[in-house]
Amino acid sequence: MIEAAQVVIRTDQFDADLAALTDQFGLRVDAIFPADHPSVAVVSGHGVRLRLERVDATESTPAVVDLLTDDANALSSASVGLSGGTQLRFRPFTTTYTLPDNDPEFMLSRNNDPAAWGVGRAGMRYRDLVPGRWGGRFIASHIMIAEGGPVPDYVHFHKIRFQMIFVKSGWVRLVYEDQGAPFVMQAGDCVLQPPEIRHRVLECSPGLEVVEIGCPADHETAADHRTALPSPKFKPDRDFSGQRFVRHVAAGSTHLPWRAAGYEYRDSGIGDATGGLAGARVARPVDGEPTGSAWISHDTEFCSLTVVAGGVIFQRAGAAAVELRDGDSVAVPGGTRYRLTEPTSDAELLDVTLPATFPVRSD
Repeated sequence: MIEAAQVVIRTDQFDADLAALTDQFGLRVDAIFPADHPSVAVVSGHGVRLRLERVDATESTPAVVDLLTDDANALSSASVGLSGGTQLRFRPFTTTYTLPDNDPEFMLSRNNDPAAWGVGRAGMRYRDLVPGRWGGRFIASHIMIAEGGPVPDYVHFHKIRFQMIFVKSGWVRLVYEDQGAPFVMQAGDCVLQPPEIRHRVLECSPGLEVVEIGCPADHETAADHRTALPSPKFKPDRDFSGQRFVRHVAAGSTHLPWRAAGYEYRDSGIGDATGGLAGARVARPVDGEPTGSAWISHDTEFCSLTVVAGGVIFQRAGAAAVELRDGDSVAVPGGTRYRLTEPTSDAELLDVTLPATFPVRSD
């Protein structure tokens, strides 16, 4: 059983490096030997344990140690070099996301491309639905877990502007900070994960598939080994950076007319929970009504349409029509004129936009 870990720094400036680490940077000595002429010292602090070893200059192996702080004076100096060459770099303890400029580009992602799948966090398989990521502003992923049962996940959170998860098929059991006991999401259900809410995936059905959409594309996922879930208190209305957790259950939902003629949608409640920042809906054709004869457009920051059941013909102005089948997805830049025709009777489209509401032009 491993009891501890140490980062070894071999230095020809042992005495000076040890003094700087303890006197200037607040690390404490845990061990030092031999007493008459120390050649090894173990120091710890700020979540790190270092082992200094006295060596000749030819055997020196300096390291880089990041010190996390919100002290403006320390951050302004960027880094400090120890006598033996080790660099102490100051990095912000409190970080958030960086929001890149939006660079929209029409993108079509096909579900039947085996090369598009790769292995990501916790052994999950990922397919990028917006490969260009619109300049790094958005990410949309089709995620699959082939094996059912317990998921090797851990309590974690994301430093993001917006993030949602939609269950395409199967079921998954999760637990969220301040949202009560673990619960099961079935196909068609979705959640809004507000910024930095702690959560964990516990178990799932074989072949679970979800669609996850977030902003920005590059954001930090951080483990939180100190927080135990479920939380001791239930706080369903807790504010997370201006957003609330939402769990939308598909069963029994009501439908309203969608922006394209002949379709209706069920709303997830994400628009209200984000203060209008983003919206998520599931659209389907209305029995007996004609669909898609008119072109529509809207000046959205982001729009993603993913076929989560059945199929439909998608056409944008000036381009050939394409058949979208189960799992296919398009990212539609604002201002694009498009239409959706010939849906199958069981067609369903996950429609995610920023913002939640916007004017729609039809012609």
